[in-house]
Amino acid sequence: MKIGIIGCGTIGREIATAIDKGTIEMELIGLCDIVPSQAESLKKDLKNFSPAVLEKEKLVEICDLVAESASKDVVPELLGLCIEKGCDILIMSMGGLLGQGDLIKQAQKKIAIYRPSGALAGLDAIKAANIANIKSVRLTTTKPPKGLEGAPYIKEHGVTLKDIKEKKTIFEGSASGAIKGFPKNVNVAALLSLAALGPEKTQVTIVVDPDATRNCHEVEIEGDFGRITTRTENFPSPNNPKTSYLASLSAIATLKTITSSLKIGT
Repeated sequence: MKIGIIGCGTIGREIATAIDKGTIEMELIGLCDIVPSQAESLKKDLKNFSPAVLEKEKLVEICDLVAESASKDVVPELLGLCIEKGCDILIMSMGGLLGQGDLIKQAQKKIAIYRPSGALAGLDAIKAANIANIKSVRLTTTKPPKGLEGAPYIKEHGVTLKDIKEKKTIFEGSASGAIKGFPKNVNVAALLSLAALGPEKTQVTIVVDPDATRNCHEVEIEGDFGRITTRTENFPSPNNPKTSYLASLSAIATLKTITSSLKIGT
């Protein structure tokens, strides 16, 4: 299977490295990044593949599958290109799928969309529970200050992260509001809302903890099935405190599953 990567930052680099080492049995033929030099840098670090650095339109044309790890803003256009060219897609920027119901319906007739579980545990049980009736969903995300730097919500509300000396809740609202205010920081909110009740009915609390050394996600779900409570404590990626290391690993695990005959989990 020929694969291309769009977005050569933390997650894109981890995926490329896994392919290069043979952990993922695919052929890496292309890289794309809004900053071409970042794609070129990644290409130079690979030992067993020499992918071409291309624009996303060209990359989609020559691949069987593209892995997106760029930003939510690129997802709608990229998904449209994949539908047009018949190229499957793995999407890490889950917020980009919100409000794209018509596009997703088109995709379901032509291509496969893969959505890894990212930094969230228990997604298989949540998907199963949603077959019946889920009544409420709440996500509480706790991060160290560095994990929220640069978020639009922080800038708009004049939050000075370095001045926070003890655990503090800085956001409470819907997943829709959380995704808008923290597009690169709480990707799990988009994922959870897509798996369950949608972005308006999924409640999100974001907490800053200056003593935290991990990104923590707690999920509470109630419904006809009973009650699910999960807590995931993720180490930040060594290369990017905004990204949980588990998010990269989930992308790699999903790509491994695609090429494996053994499927485990819901």
